[in-house]
Parts: sequence; C-alpha cells; structure tokens
Amino acid sequence: MKIVVYGPGRRTGALRNGVIVDLCGAFAKYAWERLGEAHPVALAGTLVPWDLARFIEGGERTLENSEKAVDYLIGEAQDQRDRRGGVLIHSVRETRVHAPRPNAARIACAGGNFADHAAAMAEKMQGKPYTGDARAQIRNAGIWGFWKVHRAVVGPDGEVVYPQKASRLDYEGELAIVLGKRGADIKPENAKDYIWGVTLLGDWSIRNPREPAGPHNFAMGKNFDTSCSLGPCIAVGETDPFASDVETLVNGERRQAFNTRDMVFSFGEYLEYLSRDLTLYPGDIISGGTAAGTAADSSPLLPDGTSPSERYLKPGDVVDIISPAIGSLRASIVAKSSRT
Repeated sequence: MKIVVYGPGRRTGALRNGVIVDLCGAFAKYAWERLGEAHPVALAGTLVPWDLARFIEGGERTLENSEKAVDYLIGEAQDQRDRRGGVLIHSVRETRVHAPRPNAARIACAGGNFADHAAAMAEKMQGKPYTGDARAQIRNAGIWGFWKVHRAVVGPDGEVVYPQKASRLDYEGELAIVLGKRGADIKPENAKDYIWGVTLLGDWSIRNPREPAGPHNFAMGKNFDTSCSLGPCIAVGETDPFASDVETLVNGERRQAFNTRDMVFSFGEYLEYLSRDLTLYPGDIISGGTAAGTAADSSPLLPDGTSPSERYLKPGDVVDIISPAIGSLRASIVAKSSRT
C-alpha cells in the first residue's frame, strides 16, 4: 500500500491507480454499510485515523482495516461518497500531496555510506586517483551522519529555495525507512520488525562555503529552509528497503543510479547505533545515504580547491528522485527572491 498525506486537512490516504482514497472516510463507509456499525465515524477515527502519526502507530490492524475499506469502496460500494455526500476518492492530478512526515517525527541521515561516492569524494579532496578500499575505510572509521532539524519538509513537486549563503548547491537522492514502533537498544537482526515502510528523501546540501571544522558542528550545510524533500508516498510492504533501486535525474539527465544493497552500513546497523540509549518512535525516519553521481563527486577540482559550477544546482533546475515501488519525488530549484 502506498500511503500519502493530501489536501488542506493533511489527511492520510492510499494511492492507487492514479487516485487517492481517504482511508478514514472509506473505513467509516465500510463500517456503516458492510458491518452495520452504529457509530462508524467514531470507530473509523480509532481504527483508521486520518492523522499519519496515529495511523502509523495503529500498526498491522490499521493497515488491514485500510485494505478492507479500499477494496470495498472501489470494488463493492454503490457509490464513492460518505454519508454526507463527501468525496472519498480524489484525482492525484487535482490534489495537493504533502511530504509524508508525521508530526514530531525526527529525520536522521546517514553520511558517507556508499563506497563509490566516498572514493570519488576522496579523489577530489586529494587531487589524485583513489586506490584504497573505500568500503573497508568507511567501516573502520565508523558510522556518522546528521539530523535534519527544520520543522517543514518539502513535499513532492515542491520548491527548494536556493540558500542565499550558498555558492554551490548539491543534490543527493536517497531512500529512507519509516519506523513503525517504539524501540531502544535495537539489534540489527531485528530491524525488519521496526521498519514500517520506505520513502524517498532529497538531501539538498551546501557544498560551498563549508561550515568551519570542529569536534562538533551544527551541520548548517545540511539545514536551511527547504533543505529536505520527502515523498511522494510511504510504500508499505511493496519493496525491500535493503535492496531497492534509486536514481536521480537533473533536468532529465540521469546523474545517480544505485541500489540500497550497496550501503556500507545497513539500516539495521543505523538502527542499532541511533537507538543506543535513545528511544526511537513510530514515524521517525532514517535515510540511508547517497551514492556516486552528486555534483561534488563528479565535478573536476580547480587549482584553488573549488569545483566549477556546471553540475551544481541553479534556480530553474528540476530534480527527480525515483524508485520503482515508491514513485518520483520531484523538486524545482527556485531563487530566494522569487518565492513569497
């Protein structure tokens, strides 16, 4: 099932064959017409909540009830409206789809987690061909990453505002897992018990100027308004997060193509690392990192240590991050002054 957040009320829906089904409303109709429930709206609000955070917390029971409701509404019901005549099925083309981020959900992003990307970056930093074992070096150095801390996340077909302080803005297409239950001190072998679904994430990164080095920094190159895109849906039970294809296109040109099986540290290992003495909750998101093909790792290095601007993002560019089971997460890069 492909779960989306849509419309002015930011309700939870299911994406199927080009339409969005209001899941809470569909279950209320199912409960009234098929089950004869006297208080179908109240029951639906409990069993199939319209709010994404509560929907995820409902676990397997909520998903099972959602499947029954969608099948009934599309295949058996005499009409596709609720008891008051409200529409329960919406055209994707005519409906705004938001980022599928539950309220209060945290977003953790893996850093340097693909060997080809790390090796290409090392070549640029060292100014000579890389000859080491990038995968072994990454594992020896250990897990690292950063949090996306802003409150608002860009949804599908959204706008990424070019930061005023940036002279080089980069794209990083990634696949992310969405957690389905609470846990701490999670073992890697139990990862699948905690993964509810998967989505796509756009990590928009300021490559220049760089944040000053230090033992800890604020990751401001990764955190500015609109520095994260998410969507278009959360695919539940439709793809293997440990072996999913992802590609990134800039203005129609394919720049990245990779599979999550090539992650150096697995999602299970990130779950173990992040949950050590820190409780993770349903809806929290962990992104697996990006592979080679970013502007930073594919651009030549100039004598002054910078890279030419050609492959970096500019206002007017359109970026598509794609995975077969999830769909396409599209973002348009816009100048700060052009957005009101």
